[in-house]
Amino acid sequence: MSDASDDSSQDTFISHLVELRTRLVRAVVAVLGVFVVLFVFPGPSAIYDVLAQPMLASLPQGTRMIATGVITPFMVPIKVTLLAAFVLALPVVLYQAWAFVAPGLYRHEQRLALPLILSSTLLFLLGMAFCYFVVFHTVFSFIANFAPQSITPAPDIEAYVGFVLTMFIAFGVTFEVPIAVILLVKTGVVTVRKLREIRGYVIVGAFVVAAVVTPPDVLSQILLAAPLCLLYEVGVLVAASLERKKARQTDTEGDLPAQVTDDPADS
Repeated sequence: MSDASDDSSQDTFISHLVELRTRLVRAVVAVLGVFVVLFVFPGPSAIYDVLAQPMLASLPQGTRMIATGVITPFMVPIKVTLLAAFVLALPVVLYQAWAFVAPGLYRHEQRLALPLILSSTLLFLLGMAFCYFVVFHTVFSFIANFAPQSITPAPDIEAYVGFVLTMFIAFGVTFEVPIAVILLVKTGVVTVRKLREIRGYVIVGAFVVAAVVTPPDVLSQILLAAPLCLLYEVGVLVAASLERKKARQTDTEGDLPAQVTDDPADS
């Protein structure tokens, strides 16, 4: 019996590995497919120009960014295009991840798949958009005005892209906070009351994370910490609303009269 059980466990493990490989391949193919389309039109150079616009707008008139590496002018636009392809293919990537774990979930948990994928994608994109349109313009203008007049800024494009990617990921993940809070409450890991009790610790942690991730200026730290705290409160409010809705449904089901069935023996 033990040998048969071991063989069954091994087969299950191998089947999970095969399923994981299939999901990963599909996600990678989706990203590469979008990358090929973006490479053809509008092209890596055009995509990089859009990404560099906030920095170029803050530089003095006639100043341009520089490339210190030999292949940097080629590799940096390729990296930016790959990032854009990943963002556009993010719904497919998230769906493949969910499809891998869905068989181990209950049916009511599986019904959360579509709302979770859509909301996670939308919030991540909103975080990147907030970073691009608000944070970059504010921070770059502040740095340009703070720099001494004797200095002519000429940022390296590779360093700039590294900074941009870090900020995009930081703000994209930050905007996922409501989803994380709701999932923690829905899975019973923590209660809404507990989340409200640790609000002070969350605020302190938000500023610590902002100090580590963002540049060493107060403005960019506030621009990350403030949305994090606000989105945490949004997650708590939504989770509390879902708890109240669940409680009302439970009370309604409890108030329903029990179904009466005729006993065949009485007839």
